[in-house]
Amino acid sequence: MEIARITPTIWQFRFPVGHVHLIRLPDGCALIDTGVPGSAPAILDALDRLGHRPEEVRQIVLTHSHLDHMGSAADLVAATGARVLAGAPDAPFIRGTAPEPAPVHTATEYVLHKQITAGLADADLPPLKHVAVDIELSDGDTLDGWGEPVHVLHVPGHTPGSIALHLPSSGVLFPGDNIATEDGRAILGPFNVDRRRAIASFRRLAALDVETLCVPHGLPLTENASAVLRTAAPENDWV
Repeated sequence: MEIARITPTIWQFRFPVGHVHLIRLPDGCALIDTGVPGSAPAILDALDRLGHRPEEVRQIVLTHSHLDHMGSAADLVAATGARVLAGAPDAPFIRGTAPEPAPVHTATEYVLHKQITAGLADADLPPLKHVAVDIELSDGDTLDGWGEPVHVLHVPGHTPGSIALHLPSSGVLFPGDNIATEDGRAILGPFNVDRRRAIASFRRLAALDVETLCVPHGLPLTENASAVLRTAAPENDWV
C-alpha cells in the first residue's frame, strides 16, 4: 500500500481496490472509508508511520455501503474507538439489518465487475463484518471538529445513501464512488443502482468550486479540479 500526501492535512492510502483517506484534524484525525475486509492492519500501520496513535482517530466516515468502503470499519472501530458516520439510507446495509440493493450493470460494467470479483476471490479476503452507524448523515449536514466547514451532500445513484464531503474553504471534494478518475479525466463511477440518479449526482458535484478532488478509485486531481469536472461527460461513461 502506498501513502500519498495530497494536501498538508490529507493523505491517500492507495489500495488495489478502494483507496482510504486520512484527514488530520485539530485534535486527531478522521478516516474516509476503510477498504476491503482485512485492510485494518495496513491502515493502522500507515497511521503509525504518519505519527498517529489508533485512539487519535475520532471519526470514520463511510461514503457508502459497498465492500471496498466499509469492509474494515468494524476492525478499525475495535482498534480506535472512533464513531462511524454514514448516509442514512445506507445505514441499514452497513449495520447488516437490510439487504444491500444490487447494482444494475451495463454490458461493459458486467465484464469489469467479473474481473474485480475474481480478483477479490483470489485475494481470499476475511468475511465481511457489519458495524454500527453512530451518526446517520443527511443532505445539508455539517461535520464537527475538522477545523473548517465540511458539508455533507446526499448523492444517490451509486447506492441509495451515497454521500460526498465538500470542504469549500480549502476547495476539497470527497465524492465517494460517484466520481472516479482515469488518465486525468473525471468519469462516472461504475456499478450504480440507478444510473440516471448517479449522473444527476455527478452533475451536482461538478457544479461546485473544487480545487482538489480526492477519489476512492484513481488518482486525485490536485489542481483546478472544477475545470476537469465541468468538461466531463458522465452520460458517455461505462455505456
